[in-house]
Amino acid sequence: MVKFQMLVFALCTNLLIVTTQSHGHVGKSKKHVPLFIFGDSIYDAGNNNYINTIGKANYWPYGETFFKSPTGRFSVGRIIPDFIAGYAKLLLIQPYLKPDNHEFAYGVNFASAGAGALTETREGSKLGDEEVKALLSRAVYLFSIGSNDYVSPFETNSSTLRSYSPEEYVGVVIRNITGVIRSISKSPGKSRERTRGIQYSFSEFHDFLKDRMDYPSKYGFEEGKVACCGSGRYNGILSCGGKRGVIEYELCENVSEHVFFDSSHGTERLYQQFAKQFWSGVPANSTGPYSLKELFESNY
Repeated sequence: MVKFQMLVFALCTNLLIVTTQSHGHVGKSKKHVPLFIFGDSIYDAGNNNYINTIGKANYWPYGETFFKSPTGRFSVGRIIPDFIAGYAKLLLIQPYLKPDNHEFAYGVNFASAGAGALTETREGSKLGDEEVKALLSRAVYLFSIGSNDYVSPFETNSSTLRSYSPEEYVGVVIRNITGVIRSISKSPGKSRERTRGIQYSFSEFHDFLKDRMDYPSKYGFEEGKVACCGSGRYNGILSCGGKRGVIEYELCENVSEHVFFDSSHGTERLYQQFAKQFWSGVPANSTGPYSLKELFESNY
């Protein structure tokens, strides 16, 4: 139960943000807006399949619904970036480390399970220069990062937290995230002739998740707190698939009834609902100052 509570805190403090450069219309395509994805296991589409780590999801029962086989996504089916790509009329954005992935014109997924904003946290086709500049200048950048920075010190008995007060530690995490976003604004795609800064969208996740945990039937779920797959109380031990040291685990019969698929990740249904909120900006107080749809449309 302790591990499960830490998970909920991590998700509730997770940064879910999109930034898009608004730097004029140099090389802007009318066909599509590229999507670049950064983050941890919430957004990992399979990069960890190609990394020497136990943090993988390339085995059954992960991926058993939509994809009919494991892909490396930490869910039973599609994850948030998959739905966003669909709304933006893009193909599924492929993992950067996938050996046969040579098409980056529509974007790429760099997310890796275990990644964090701090270096102390577990680390998880060629284009011409002008193409790269044009691509980056009109791209949307999707982030989901920060959860592991709060969970990892407890799991690894790290001394990091002893160096800061809780408030100071949160500040360090936020500063690192801010630094990455600022570096994007200085990317090669930036137009020196016309700079209007960064447009962004921040979608609120705390109330979104808490409401579905406390009132699951209101959102079409039957179970808001017990994970579909895992072991222990609330299935809060990350043992789904039996590949992480604990062999025995339980698997529910109807995954769509659950908010959580395993002890750390949501079901496809949960992710679809959040992606819809992020894209549409509805309800009005959930996402701002722009909806994801508005960011994509401004860059067509």
